[in-house]
Amino acid sequence: MEQRLQQLSTYLQEQNIDVAFINSPENFFYLTGFHTDPHERLLGLLVFPNADPIAVLPGMEKGQLIETGWTYDVIGYADHEDPWALMKERGVKEAQTVGLEKQVLSYGRSQSFFSLFGEVDVKDVEGQLNEMRVVKDVEEIAIMREAAELADFGVKVGTEALREGVTEMEVLATIEYELKKKGVAAMSFSTMVLFGEKSGQPHGNPGDRTLKPGDFVLFDLGVVWKGYTSDITRTFAFQSVSDEQRKIYEKVKEALEASLAISKPGTRIGDLDQTARDVITDGGYGELFPHRIGHGLGINVHEFPSMSHLNDGVLKEGMTYTIEPGIYDPAIGGVRLEDDVLVTKDGYETLTKTPKELRIIE
Repeated sequence: MEQRLQQLSTYLQEQNIDVAFINSPENFFYLTGFHTDPHERLLGLLVFPNADPIAVLPGMEKGQLIETGWTYDVIGYADHEDPWALMKERGVKEAQTVGLEKQVLSYGRSQSFFSLFGEVDVKDVEGQLNEMRVVKDVEEIAIMREAAELADFGVKVGTEALREGVTEMEVLATIEYELKKKGVAAMSFSTMVLFGEKSGQPHGNPGDRTLKPGDFVLFDLGVVWKGYTSDITRTFAFQSVSDEQRKIYEKVKEALEASLAISKPGTRIGDLDQTARDVITDGGYGELFPHRIGHGLGINVHEFPSMSHLNDGVLKEGMTYTIEPGIYDPAIGGVRLEDDVLVTKDGYETLTKTPKELRIIE
């Protein structure tokens, strides 16, 4: 954490920014090692170019922050206190240029922040934090491997729970229950278990649809583990598969493998999307692939960068992201296959290990 704080302070020096206010729980965690959900309460970190940082958080969580190893100043406030007034009392009142996360800080809170200084120039620091977070260190990668292993386990549990007549929600509950027993406190997002024609909805909602022979079964799930996320999608067939279903499945698998094949340092990010899109379009399913190829992965399940065909950035060693092509036919259902990918020195590693060959669950 010390190195990350110093890197941000150096950036503030270079950009002539007098103070940065970090407001998102994810970036607060990245810079302090402490993850919390403050709900409606203010959580923040004041970072300076030439002074020690100051954490601002509810007083009832101050002890937990210190337990993580935080040795700098803390403004821990009670519910009846105004944290902005406490910051001003602490001497946070002289600045000409301030840095904010432009996509995070609300209008109301930005006005309260500006009231500490009067007239100021504003610069965005979110882009710098994204660049810092996009390349993972050894410790982060080790945690993400564990998170991916737990996602693989979730898919395994899901397949073992399949039987004719079971509902999507029953299978979903089994997956999350077994993951809770493994120590998983939270899922990365709302778990998806979709049967039959509902698998043709890219972001479908699980419900009381029962499983029938010939259905596609789509699992999309991930966990939050030690502050980092995973995200896997696998699609299976139940008891039987039609020729058209098999054709769709194999085309998605081909697209995934084509995109993986060019995953290495220096590859243009947009080419990952375009490569997979070309495979699916050439197969006659282009209009049935409505979303980008994937997204950055780390503290957030969807984070920088966006893996769309418009992205001219390049892959770097240590980057982690998803590749998840899909074909969605509203009549017969859809297929999505998704891996968590780490860029290595010479290529890539898939952190998710569940096989991608078409499997028919008997």
